[in-house]
Amino acid sequence: MNMARRRITADDGMAAVRAWESGDSERRTVATAVRYFLEELAETAPGNSVEVRVPPFGVTQCIEGLSHSRGTPPNVVELAPQDWLELATGVTDWQSARAQGRISASGTRADLSALLPLTRS
Repeated sequence: MNMARRRITADDGMAAVRAWESGDSERRTVATAVRYFLEELAETAPGNSVEVRVPPFGVTQCIEGLSHSRGTPPNVVELAPQDWLELATGVTDWQSARAQGRISASGTRADLSALLPLTRS
């Protein structure tokens, strides 16, 4: 099992999240918050059976299980940065976002509802 390689410290990541929550939509702030939460997801659910894509800012693999080695993985989740941040912070939930078409998820394991939100109280 591979642990996520952290590139963003918790302090820097949460500072970006708080700034985003306060309305800061600067590209750098959003990118840092998105990448921080992708790292949190990979740490919370290590593995490589599901690929989570948040273009243009990042991608991670998570959840233990069968992995892929070439081409498009069988379990893919893709969503916009705003949607990812809303899910990660609990502003919205997986079922609502999915029903609204804000999440593209394919594969039998591409449901992150049990892992979200990622913020700690």
